Amino acid sequence: MTDPIEPIQTPPNLMRSPIEDIMFAQLALVPAGKSIDPAAVAKALDPEGWRRALGQVRATAVGLARQGRLEITRHGKTADPSAFKGVYRLRLPTLAD
Repeated sequence: MTDPIEPIQTPPNLMRSPIEDIMFAQLALVPAGKSIDPAAVAKALDPEGWRRALGQVRATAVGLARQGRLEITRHGKTADPSAFKGVYRLRLPTLAD
């Protein structure tokens, strides 16, 4: 008999996407409670084809919001990541929320 193969343990930071890295780097540069434009994330990811990246940025933001790692806002208020439409911004969660 052979020994069972153990799964390779991947450290959590290796599973982050470049979009997440850009989002959190940009959020680290703004004051607490302030937000960033998702288009700025897309432009940092792909300066020439940033419009094509907007869907990926949105999907990543929704996933992170569901995990509680960031907030999606509309008109300065936290939006439901499953139901928001239109123009939105991204910010780190605040203690007051």
